[in-house]
Amino acid sequence: MADDLDRLLDEVEGRLSRLPGRGAAGGHRHGDGEEDEKEEKAAAASRKGRSAKLLMSVGSSEEDIDDIIDEICNESSFAKTPQKLKSNYASLAPESNSVVVQAHRKRCCPVYLGGSSSPYGIGTNISKRTCDQLRCTACDFRVSLFNDYIWDQSCDYLFFRNNMPELSKLRAKMIKKKGARAYACQCSWRSIDELTDLQTDQQLRWVCGKHAE
Repeated sequence: MADDLDRLLDEVEGRLSRLPGRGAAGGHRHGDGEEDEKEEKAAAASRKGRSAKLLMSVGSSEEDIDDIIDEICNESSFAKTPQKLKSNYASLAPESNSVVVQAHRKRCCPVYLGGSSSPYGIGTNISKRTCDQLRCTACDFRVSLFNDYIWDQSCDYLFFRNNMPELSKLRAKMIKKKGARAYACQCSWRSIDELTDLQTDQQLRWVCGKHAE
């Protein structure tokens, strides 16, 4: 700390000596050998007196001295600790590569309808199982199915339009029949007794809504 203060005072003195009209005062001080010798012997003990004497002998205004000191301090600070510029862009943490794992789902191909004795499952050419995940693409309703029942012949579009999917109302036109299965959405209905490929009925707009494995 003491060495830094000495260097600062020396630099202030040097700059003041170069100011117009200040050279005589600066030269006069440096010409005084006895004073220089005393300062060299007691530099640490007389720093405050030296700085006061320097300011008085020069006779400069406080504003000039302050400006010079500020300039020296700023230059020294910049040389020792240059300002670090921070990036405007914050470092982004790497995005997580985690992927939401969804259950693998499969469609029936082909889609089979069948009676109550036909097992449910994913229908294939080898495993001919009836689809229980049917959805109608015309009315966007899930197809309901009822084992051991068929629909009464008086059923019409308005009946299903107004009553689906409330079982309590549908029962009014359901007839008990062992081994059969009644299918219905809001716009179509079928009574099935045996395994049937859905493609054989071109009027139905039913598709497999996929099965979760």
